[in-house]
Formats: sequence, C-alpha cells, structure tokens
Amino acid sequence: MPDASPIRWHLAHTTWFFETFVLAHSTRFREFDESFRFLFNSYYNTVGEQFSRPQRGLLSRPNQQQVEAYRQHVDEAMLELLSNNASDDLKNVIEVGLHHEQQHQELILTDIKHALSCNPLLPVYRDGCIGGKTETVSPGWLPFDEGVRAIGHEGGDFAYDNESPRHRVFLDAFEICDRLVSCGQYIQFIDDGGYQRPELWLSLGWNQRQAGDWTSPLYWTDDDGRWSQFTLAGLQPVGLDQPLTHISYFEADAFARWSGCRLPTEAEWELAANPLAVEGRFADTLLSTDQAIHPTCGAEPGQGPHQMFGDVWEWTASPYSAYPGYQPPAGALGEYNGKFMCNQFVLRGGSCATSQGHIRSTYRNFFPPEARWQFSGLRLARSAGT
Repeated sequence: MPDASPIRWHLAHTTWFFETFVLAHSTRFREFDESFRFLFNSYYNTVGEQFSRPQRGLLSRPNQQQVEAYRQHVDEAMLELLSNNASDDLKNVIEVGLHHEQQHQELILTDIKHALSCNPLLPVYRDGCIGGKTETVSPGWLPFDEGVRAIGHEGGDFAYDNESPRHRVFLDAFEICDRLVSCGQYIQFIDDGGYQRPELWLSLGWNQRQAGDWTSPLYWTDDDGRWSQFTLAGLQPVGLDQPLTHISYFEADAFARWSGCRLPTEAEWELAANPLAVEGRFADTLLSTDQAIHPTCGAEPGQGPHQMFGDVWEWTASPYSAYPGYQPPAGALGEYNGKFMCNQFVLRGGSCATSQGHIRSTYRNFFPPEARWQFSGLRLARSAGT
C-alpha cells in the first residue's frame, strides 16, 4: 500500500530526523552514510529530495543490521551532545523528535498490520486477548449548552504547532454520545444496505466506495453471516460490543447520516474531553500485558463520556486547517504539519496503537477521508433538540 512503510524504514527515518535536524549542527558529528539523506527523508523538501514513498517496500538495503548500526551511531552522538549541555533551541527540536518517534511507533503497528493482512496465511503479529463483554448497553447522550468556548493548547508543556494558538469558538447547544459506535451497530448499517445506498454518502465517498468495492470495514470478512476481522492477533470474530475501527471518514459520515445524527466537530469533541484524564487502552500498556493491540468494549452504564482516549481515533466533521493566527515554525520543521492543511479531516483521542504519553485533549491527528488502515472509528453527535 502506498501509505505504508516497512519497519526498517521507520527505524531509519526516526534516526535520520535526529541526524538531520540536531546533529548536523555539530562540527564534531560524522555522517553515517551520505545516501541515507535521500533514502530516509520523508517529505522535507527544504532539506532535499526523497525516495518515492510507494516504493519504500522495495528497499532491501540497508538491511536490519545496518539500520541498527545507524541508530547506535546516532544515539551515541545524541548522548554526547546532551551531556555537553545542548542549547534550548536544540532541546526543543529534540523534544519534537521524541514525539515524532512515538508517532512512528504507532505507524509501525498499523503498517505491519496491513502488510500481514495481505498474506493469505493471516499471520499473527502478537498473541493476546481482545476481551469485551457479552451484554450490550444502550448509548446515552450528554448535553452541552451553547456558548463561547476556548479550544487549543494553553502552553506549559509539549504540543505540536497545529494545536495553537488557543482561540475562542461559538458552539450551538449539542449532544454527544457517551460511547463509541460499536461493531454491532455498524452491522445493522450494513444489513440495512448502507453500502448500497448512495443517498447516505458524500459524492466523493460514493465514488471511493465503488472504486474500492467497499462492502464492510477494512479487514472484515463475511462467512455466511458470521463476521470476522483480521487483527494483530490474527483472524478473530467480530465482537458486537467492540468499538468499530478501520473505517474511513466517508464511512463514518454515511453511518452518522443513516443514524439520523452527525459527526462531532473537533471543538465539540475537545469540549467534551477537556475535563477527563487521559486514560484508556493504549499501546504501551497493552504491550506490557497479554492483551491484544485492538480496541475493546469498556463502556459501563453511568456518567460518560467513555473511551474518549485510546481504543480508536475518532473522526470529526472538521476539515484539517489552521487555527486563527497560526504561524508554522521557521525552517524545515515548518513542513511538519502546516503544509498538510488541505483535503484532510481531523481525528481526536488516540488509539490502542498510540502511546499514552503522546496524547492530550488538544491533539489534532489528520488523514485523508478515504484512509482506513489506521485504528479509526467514530462517536455520534447531534444538535440539541434533534
């Protein structure tokens, strides 16, 4: 798949980041391999040309041992730099680099899942228990009054540039569902002909559905009415109470319209999430236990909203664009987020493949509306009184 990269490429690219944006400022640093400037540059045009992204899977060299030697070389130079009191400017770049590596740790999981799903043997990446409950709890709705609200990062700790500046928005009264849309709910959509009804779909979404022959979420298979899904723990039954995942923005929007609801805006989502602790089903916790890297049902009756963080990235109705007053950072790092503010939609909350320390209520993830290989799901919203 053009959007996915091999694990070795992720390991080398995150190392390239520190070499290019931190160590290149040091006259004492010795470059590991000049060809790596081209091979492992992702999209930084101000730094130089890049190897074609769709062809990264063809890179049989450098091999794993060479990539590990590259990482060790750069790690040793970074430790030496930090022991000699790096400047505040370099420390800021290093902090971005650490969070950048967390993003690629997540991509390693989502990309290898797609690669393994293409293997007819359906290999297991990592065994584990997905879990869930057998009973189904009816969704509830949480009301929010109209008013002027402030969204965006307030400063004081790390955030990406696209989370700022903090600014005011006016929100009409709305309600947001207290839980994620489940697989069982989505099967009702499928059974009601959701993938055959163009009136439910945006025009571009319907075109994509037809071109891709979509009839269910990515990784789902139907065996005489028994749904299964490919997971990082291999082929598993679809649990009716499990959070729905691996759907595009187009599918999320069509399901919301079928439900008589809509997707929340990112401002509505952030308002609902702000008071909550960042707790949930995250990769670092799952990798330290015997649990599978997959969302599971965790919504109990009572006050919500539930599972705002972890489990699945939640599609919002908001196009990914700059906040009022946004200015990208100077230099090459200005390409990190700003230049992608076109033809993409915002997702919030993190997923079971995200590191817990990487996420916050203001975090803005973004993907094109046809993307399905991330752990992406949805939560419904509606205007008050509807």
